[in-house]
Amino acid sequence: MGRVLAVANQKGGVGKTTTVVNLGACLAQAGRKTLAVDMDPQGNATSGLGLDKNSLPISIYDLILGQCRLEEAIFETCVEGFDIIPSNADLAGTEAVLFGTPGKEYILQGIIEVVKKRYEYILIDCPPSLNVLTVNALVAADALLIPIQCEYYALEGLSQLLETIGTIRNRLNNKLEIDGVVFTMYDARTNLAAQVVEDVKRNMEKVYRTVIPRNVRLSEAPSHGLPITLYDEKSRGAESYVALAYEIMAKAREEKPNGSHS
Repeated sequence: MGRVLAVANQKGGVGKTTTVVNLGACLAQAGRKTLAVDMDPQGNATSGLGLDKNSLPISIYDLILGQCRLEEAIFETCVEGFDIIPSNADLAGTEAVLFGTPGKEYILQGIIEVVKKRYEYILIDCPPSLNVLTVNALVAADALLIPIQCEYYALEGLSQLLETIGTIRNRLNNKLEIDGVVFTMYDARTNLAAQVVEDVKRNMEKVYRTVIPRNVRLSEAPSHGLPITLYDEKSRGAESYVALAYEIMAKAREEKPNGSHS
C-alpha cells in the first residue's frame, strides 16, 4: 500500500510545489512508482510536470465532483513511473460547489483508497490556505511533509499549521502524523537561515537531515515544465532532492517491522 504524504504549510511561497514535483521525480527515478495529486487551484505542480493546465480535458475538480472515472483523471508526466492527477483554476470553485455536502471532507480519501495499491508514494500538493481542499488532503494523508523557508516569519506559518493538524487529528483523521520538516531556500551565507533552522529544531522533533538550498536552476526548471533532475541533474538543487528522496525511503524502511519497503 502506498504511503500518502500531504505537502503542506499554511504559508505560501515556501516550496510546497517545488517539493512535490522534484521529490516525486526523484522517488520515481529511484524505482518507486509515485503519484502526485495537485490540490492547488493554481495548478503549478501540473504545469511544472509538463502538462498544459489550461487545456486539460479532465482534472481533480471533475473527479471530486464525481463527473469522471478515476482512470480518466490520471495522467503520465515527463518522468517514467511518475503520474499526476492534475489541477487548474476550476478547482477554486470547490468550496462553493461542495457547501453543505455531507462528508465533503472525506472525498479525496475515498479517491486515494482506490488508487493506493498501485503506487508506493502519493504526494498531495496542498493550497496555502486552510479550506475544504486542504482539509481533504489532511484527511486522506498518512503523514505530513512540511516545507519551511529559512526566513523571518517561518515559525509563524508553522504554529498555524500545528494548530490545524491538532484539529484534524481530533475530528477527522486521528492517524495523521508529521513525517518531517524540510528546510527550503536555505542560504548558508546568512545568519538568519541558521537561526531559523535552530528555532525550528527546538520546536519540532522530526526534521529531515537534507536541506534544500536556494538554487537558481531549481527556480528555472518549472518554466520548462521539467523537474530539476531532468532540467539540470548536476545542480545543487537536484542533488538535494535526490538526497531527500533517499532519506524518506530509508525512513519508510526503518518504520516497517521486517525492514522491507512496501
